[in-house]
Amino acid sequence: MREETIAPTSTGSLIAADRVEGTAVYNRGGDHLGSIKTVMIDKPSGKVAYAVMSFGGFLGIGEKYHPLPWGMLTYHRGQGGYVVDLDKGALEGAPQYDAAETPNYEDQAWGKQVHDYYRVPPYWM
Repeated sequence: MREETIAPTSTGSLIAADRVEGTAVYNRGGDHLGSIKTVMIDKPSGKVAYAVMSFGGFLGIGEKYHPLPWGMLTYHRGQGGYVVDLDKGALEGAPQYDAAETPNYEDQAWGKQVHDYYRVPPYWM
């Protein structure tokens, strides 16, 4: 059976959501910080609200997840990944959770804490 292609996986400026998952995240110095685990999309607006980045751990053990407001990320073609203006120390104190936790992404107080930490306006404003 032939697999049908619904849409390209990427174009010059667009990328399919499943292709974002696993993409590397670097800081401005070129240090690898982690990779995108998933993206969270605001249903009413259709905007990507967060990139959930995996950070630390080894083979998935001890891995932490950091919700990064989408507007913080810039795609860098040369590196083949996203770049953020953060260092590893900033991530260690950032809002995070592990695989056993499920944060309430719809809780605006929680979202405000994430956005305040990174000093970016909330996506819902």
